[in-house]
Amino acid sequence: MIAKLFTTIDRIGMWDLLEIAVITILIYQFLLLMRGTRGWQMTLGLTALVFFYYLTRVLELRTVEWIFANFFTYFVFALIVIFQSEIRRVLAKLGRGNFFGGRTGRSDWDSLDEIVHSATNLSAKRIGALIVIEREIGLKNYVESGIKLDAFLTYDLLVTIFHPSSSLHDGSVIVQGDRISAAACFLPLTLDPSLSKELGTRHRAAIGITEETDAVAVVVSEETGTISAVYDRKITRNLDGPKLVQYLKDVFEARKSTRREGSAGTTQSVSTEEQRREAV
Repeated sequence: MIAKLFTTIDRIGMWDLLEIAVITILIYQFLLLMRGTRGWQMTLGLTALVFFYYLTRVLELRTVEWIFANFFTYFVFALIVIFQSEIRRVLAKLGRGNFFGGRTGRSDWDSLDEIVHSATNLSAKRIGALIVIEREIGLKNYVESGIKLDAFLTYDLLVTIFHPSSSLHDGSVIVQGDRISAAACFLPLTLDPSLSKELGTRHRAAIGITEETDAVAVVVSEETGTISAVYDRKITRNLDGPKLVQYLKDVFEARKSTRREGSAGTTQSVSTEEQRREAV
């Protein structure tokens, strides 16, 4: 057995390794697209069906195997119907040239500046807003609950979305990278009974999404015009433009520091918490 294994390994050439690498990358990218969506559960279900089919072959259940064999004849068409939205997303990424994680060239800080500029403008006009910024945990399930935009993140677009005359102003905007993925999205409301009754639906939704994910939420109160930010279930209120910029930079810098070295990330988190308490 061992001799046959080594013989097989010796026969593997460069082209075989290239094919294995390509297939591995494609499967990995497919799983990334499925992560955080309802398609993930469908993928698990289809995997279970394939496993069950091969089990019927091993156990020689001829009738069940015949049924599955005829079912798999239409398997390709079923995949196209079930994963049509994911297929469109793959083709769109290929068209933009960022299927393998390519960036559009604009930095994270530019995107954050657009958000801060929009929040301060909406605050001055007392227009309510809720902007959710995705981090490590995917928000695709919440994107699917709203109106998909997949538009470049700009100040003008954000202000237009939250204008009271817009049909998209209710709900939240979800930002993924430097793009607005969707608007009018529904978020889970926090059930924390200790929260102040002054906090409205937007604030409770902002806290709710940070209870389930590691996202950052920026809230503009419609009643008072105050700007708040929520991260890790903690809300920081009464922020102005410079404080909001510093808050967001602290959160995102803390993530980068944690990736580089754990101790540096811990120190950054402590300083961030102290700054939040001062802001409150």
